[in-house]
Amino acid sequence: MSKSVLYDEPGPKTLRLERNASIAVGALIAVGLVFVIIGMAGRGLFDDRWLVFTDPPKGQTAGDVWGSLGRGLRATLTAAAVAAPVAFALAFLLAILRTSGSRWVSRPVTWLIEFLRGMPVLLMMFFGLLAFGLSAFAAVAFGLILYNSAIMAEILRAGLAALPKGQVEAGTALGLTRWQTMRLIQLPQVVRLMLPSLISQLVVLLKDSSLGFIVGYPELLRTMQLNYSFFGDKYRFPLFVVVLIIYLAVNITLTRVAILVERRLGARGQSGRVATTALPPEAEPEPLGRA
Repeated sequence: MSKSVLYDEPGPKTLRLERNASIAVGALIAVGLVFVIIGMAGRGLFDDRWLVFTDPPKGQTAGDVWGSLGRGLRATLTAAAVAAPVAFALAFLLAILRTSGSRWVSRPVTWLIEFLRGMPVLLMMFFGLLAFGLSAFAAVAFGLILYNSAIMAEILRAGLAALPKGQVEAGTALGLTRWQTMRLIQLPQVVRLMLPSLISQLVVLLKDSSLGFIVGYPELLRTMQLNYSFFGDKYRFPLFVVVLIIYLAVNITLTRVAILVERRLGARGQSGRVATTALPPEAEPEPLGRA
């Protein structure tokens, strides 16, 4: 039987135990869902309130409801799409300055990162809205950029610290400057190494955009609130469920894309290592004893 590096592969008895445990847990979850659905039905949550998506009241059409939700989703994705690349670029700059050899550079940047990490995202949005007079959209992007750039900067810094120090020494021996060593040797490896954590933070960024409804930005959560305020509290639950499903679909899609990108980068890095280490037969050095 083949063995893993850290542990032995489970045998038939362990596999059977794990399968039985999975079946038992699945059965408990199913029973719990049944009780939840029965309780919801007892509270009348499956009545005609769901017709808000097909035949809404107050002279509205299904296209009006779904169109408003679509506009809210577009606003959410727009804020995330603007904030994510800017936060990523700022995180690179902060991580490079954070690891600078000069204390006059690294210490102030460290204080700045810790300050941004400790500030609530919503407070940063309000600061941009009230102090700088930004629009609701700009205030949301402002808060998302500052907070997430600090988090991603620490993720990149941890990746830089995890790399072998011999790589920096090798770059110096080749005559590369610190920036060239960082750009050509370290950062490509750090991005590949920390990609799962970076993508997880992008998912957090997308979810934090829902805080924009507090500053008046018409994102998806704000759209849901406007809809049930217009139609009545009776329709709050179905609107909440649909918005929840939309958020789950977007976040799961982003996670799957991240997994695909990670696999491709890993395969590309593996093929690159094989290409640089495996020499063709004609390129191999001849034995010393051969004439």
